[in-house]
Formats: sequence, C-alpha cells, structure tokens
Amino acid sequence: MSSLPLPPDLDALDREGPLALFLDFDGTLVDIAPTPDGIAVPAELAQALCHLRDRLGGRLALVSGRALDDLERHLGPLAIARAGSHGSDCRAADGTVLGAAPAGLPETLLAAIHDFAASEGFDTEDKPHGAALHFRSNPSLEGKGLAFAEHFASEHGLQVKRGKCVIELVASGADKAAAVRNIMQAAPFHGALPVFVGDDVTDEDGMRAAAELGGFGIAVGERPSDNARYSLESPAAVQHWLGL
Repeated sequence: MSSLPLPPDLDALDREGPLALFLDFDGTLVDIAPTPDGIAVPAELAQALCHLRDRLGGRLALVSGRALDDLERHLGPLAIARAGSHGSDCRAADGTVLGAAPAGLPETLLAAIHDFAASEGFDTEDKPHGAALHFRSNPSLEGKGLAFAEHFASEHGLQVKRGKCVIELVASGADKAAAVRNIMQAAPFHGALPVFVGDDVTDEDGMRAAAELGGFGIAVGERPSDNARYSLESPAAVQHWLGL
C-alpha cells in the first residue's frame, strides 16, 4: 500500500480555484491487460469522461503513451483535449494541433527493431513517435530488451521510455511533461491548477510538469513516486474519485 495520502475531494479542489485534470489511460482509467489490445473499456467510460469535462469547464485532458488513433479505437471520438504518443501529439478538444506534430522513426530503424524483437521473442508495436517492445508474456526478457534499447538509442539519438512490461524507443522530446505544458498554454486550461494522475514511470514527467506549474501528481497503484503528492490504489479507485 502506498504511504501517500488519498487526494482531496475533486469537487472541493475545483471550488478552491480552476482545476485542470490530466489523466493517463492504461493502468489509470482502465486495468492493464496482457496485450495493448486486450484492455476492457467500460461501455459508459467515454460518456462519463464527457460529463467530467463539462464539470471541469472543459479542463480535462487524456495523456497516453498510445497513439491518438489507438485511443479513439477504444473510446470512440471524444471532444476532449488529448495527447498521445507520450505527449508528442497534442490536440485541443476540437482537434486543433498543439505544438509540433510527432516525428516517426525512419523505416530502417523500425526494421532493425522488428528484427531484434522477432529473434528474441518480443511483441512489437509501431507508433507515430517510435516503436515499443512488449514482454508481458515473458517478463524475463526485460534485461535483454533494455540493453538493446539503450545501445540502439545512443547510436541513433533516440530516447528510451520504460513502462510496465514495455520498453519504447522514441524520437527526442516525446514526454508527458511536454504535453502538460502545451495544453496548459491553451484555453480553457491556462491559469488553472494542473493535476496529473498516472500509474507508470512515464507519468512522472507529467507529474513533475504539473508541480512546476503549481499543481501536483497523483500516483496510481503500489509503486514509488518521486513527484506525486497523493495516491489512489487502482483504476477502480480513480474512477470513484472522479465520480465516473
């Protein structure tokens, strides 16, 4: 169990001043699954998120490692601010691009990553900003995958992002801190108190940016966090706190 306290009531926080809420997806709003496509998304989640957006005066954003079209495949089209591909693809609620569009990896690099994955037993996932090595079906592959990713990243000027049984190679500048900063510059978020809720190490960037802008982070699940002020034990607890 986390040693961090539970967060204050959401509506009470919003009454203290405008609140801007940033939510991770996998492991935060929905439970982690053995494969990225294996998640179970409650049928009412999309509508509930739209209601939450309205409660917050539009200041709700989803920030995910998934590509935006992948998020839409699971949730449907949502008129909610969102950032996919670890923050490298940011959109306002109306779909307007915020910041620069994500830069994908060259085909030669993607082919090399696929060759490694096929030879070592990883599952791969191509993304607009890079590629992911999944090893949930065989956690013992973590060390081998990380060694490959760090060497490959240093050779090609990439960044390594680690998550729960996933290692990603991404173009430089793809992180959730950038997503928070980009979205917070736009209406209706500008001037509000940012709160970032996430379950994984990649969410620490978003929490750090929220804290730098006067807000705070909420860690989900039993894990250490250097940047969270509060914690919630599971996606079910997150949904309850949000009133979904």
